[in-house]
Amino acid sequence: MTHDAAAEATTTKLLAVLEKPRRRNMYAFACVTLASMTTILTGYNLALMSGAELFIREDLGLTDTQVEVLAGSMNVFMLASILFSGWTADLLGRRATLVVANAFFMAGALAMSLGGSYAALMAARFVTSIGMGLALVVAPVYNAEISPPSTRGMLSSLLDIFTNVGILLGYTSNYALAGLPVHLAWRIMYAIGVLPPVLLAVGVLAMPESPRWLAMRGRHADARAVLLRTSDTAEEADLRLEDINRALDAPQPAGSVWQEMIVRPSATVRRILICVVGLHFFQEASGIDAVILYSPLVFKKAGMSTNSSVLGATVAVGVVKTCFIFVAMLLVDRVGRRPLLLASAGGVAVSFTALALTLCVRETSSATAAACVASVMAFVAAFSLGFGPLASTYAAEIMPLRLRAKGAGLGMAVNRLTCGAVSMSFISLAGWISMPGCFFLYAGVAATACVFVHVRLPETRGRSLEDMEALFAK
Repeated sequence: MTHDAAAEATTTKLLAVLEKPRRRNMYAFACVTLASMTTILTGYNLALMSGAELFIREDLGLTDTQVEVLAGSMNVFMLASILFSGWTADLLGRRATLVVANAFFMAGALAMSLGGSYAALMAARFVTSIGMGLALVVAPVYNAEISPPSTRGMLSSLLDIFTNVGILLGYTSNYALAGLPVHLAWRIMYAIGVLPPVLLAVGVLAMPESPRWLAMRGRHADARAVLLRTSDTAEEADLRLEDINRALDAPQPAGSVWQEMIVRPSATVRRILICVVGLHFFQEASGIDAVILYSPLVFKKAGMSTNSSVLGATVAVGVVKTCFIFVAMLLVDRVGRRPLLLASAGGVAVSFTALALTLCVRETSSATAAACVASVMAFVAAFSLGFGPLASTYAAEIMPLRLRAKGAGLGMAVNRLTCGAVSMSFISLAGWISMPGCFFLYAGVAATACVFVHVRLPETRGRSLEDMEALFAK
């Protein structure tokens, strides 16, 4: 039987197994939950700066430019760890890499809480960025590799759920500690983040290694043992192992992984990379980090005057964002990835247009403030329905096994570079084209993303590794 025929036979058997009613695998759910909880720290550090910057600016006397660079620099700093994360994950394993990420999170939080100057805070952000880059790349890869096909989309959505839990905790910390003296408030906000990475590292050590990494290392018995525990049935475990081994045994192009992806990519790999890079680019270029980092400034522009009311509104936004991640989690394996991504991009375009129109009103009032908050809530709801949880999930699903870790790193590097450009330019851009102009621009990007998804992205729900490549070979 040829390689393609064998792959098609395995896919047919796997789909047949998935159609049978079964009890969902709770062990896989526990493993994915532990890996995904690392991203709580990512969300916490991102959102915390939105409120902490109000106090840091006053305590250390920072300028607008310094605040802008401090807030967005972490996205640029993490490029180094993102680009090396694939190599690290392949060398140390997915689990050990997540432990290392938590160590950097702990060191970064401690350094931020003790920082006494702008330079010290920038150095602390750099340390935190290393852990964030490793977690953002490796956690999605681990989740895609450990999850059974029947619930891969739902389990992979846990990443964004925990990222949003972290964002909500960051907003809540800002609001709860806003009444403390200026020189203490922001330091305590960051000091709170020192202990959780230690606890999470211990939890990560309790979960098994990725079966695909074990198979890549020739540890096939260990890989099968993990698959038996993380699959819905023994038959499905054997089919998943067969799928992994076939991908590993397939003829490999000459040269390194980077050469195959960048220097001499095949037509199939080129199509996959366009989807991965494009999806990661549009996720951030649509303005999510402008909202996460600068929503207090947006709300003040709309007429809110006190820090307590502004930070209270950010908490409400965080609650909405987290709730809609659960909606996406429930729908992704029923509706599919593509419909949710289309609905998400369209919703982002409409909500940002509404926000821009609201900010165009010259006379601010409680009504304009309420409309502004409602528009931001609509934006985060639309974003969390698709773009938020599914960008990393989709990218990890479609990347061939031999390219997955480094391909995920490349996609996340584009993601963070775009995020850095957005977060480090928002204040300056708002001064140039106005704040409403910024959101009109983001709405246009989201509309373009909707076209990109419609033209470029096929559905991936329930497909095997070989079937994924076949989708892009056409």
